[in-house]
Amino acid sequence: MKADVPGTVLKRERARDAVLELIEDRSPGDAIPSERALCALLGVSRPTVRAAVDELVSAGLLVREHGRGMFVAPEKITQELISADLALSVPQAAGAWSSRLLEFTTHQAGARVGRKLRMSPAEEIVYVARLRLVDGAPMAIEHLHIRAALVPGLSAHELENGDLYEHLRHTHGVHVREAVQAIEPTVVTRAEAQLLEVPELSPALLFERLTSDTAGVPVEYVHSLYRGDRYRIVSRLALGPAAAETGLPGSAPVRDGHHPGIPPGDFAHGDPITSSTRGDIQAGP
Repeated sequence: MKADVPGTVLKRERARDAVLELIEDRSPGDAIPSERALCALLGVSRPTVRAAVDELVSAGLLVREHGRGMFVAPEKITQELISADLALSVPQAAGAWSSRLLEFTTHQAGARVGRKLRMSPAEEIVYVARLRLVDGAPMAIEHLHIRAALVPGLSAHELENGDLYEHLRHTHGVHVREAVQAIEPTVVTRAEAQLLEVPELSPALLFERLTSDTAGVPVEYVHSLYRGDRYRIVSRLALGPAAAETGLPGSAPVRDGHHPGIPPGDFAHGDPITSSTRGDIQAGP
């Protein structure tokens, strides 16, 4: 398979992955090579490296210090929405969703993506960059990394139409079962802003997801950027003792720790919190 457009998105993606790998191999406060050194190390241009670094600075993973260089940022506090042994209802987001393909190619997984997908860095993955639209308006940019061996003959039509997991199941016999997803705030770069039709440095939500099949084998690694002005996550909570009796359809109680947005101690210890979560598209201007 060949890329449908020049590989600018893929170049930025591979530069980003390489810098992320450097970050993950270091501790908070450790220095990483300068932009000039990264250009030589990765064999890419200064603008490509700067775009990757800018994205990681905006995401809070790198810190620039004037006159000193770039350093790994302090670790972020992680709060799980719900424990691993409980179910959570996640209804479909609003609006009519469609996709526009930005890039579509195969290449070696590389160290970082290979580690996430539990495969050799030399094995091939299908890399897809696509623009997700809602009612024709750009809403998100998705970067998908899928094990190539699982999807022989994967077509552009499958990636632009319908539900990808439906195509994986019916066309390729891949049955996904579980996904672990992280969400955090960030801002968009100049290139992302052009695709999403928002000003540079506009707020956004960064989603990172690893999906596995029924045998527990990783199928895809995805990171996506959603417009902060149009997309939000809404949680509906039933609180206190009544939650154990009534609850919300398709959801389960959260008993350990605290729910995001509800400080510890706001409710009596041991009282359950029942939660249902959905994506909500806000009306455009």
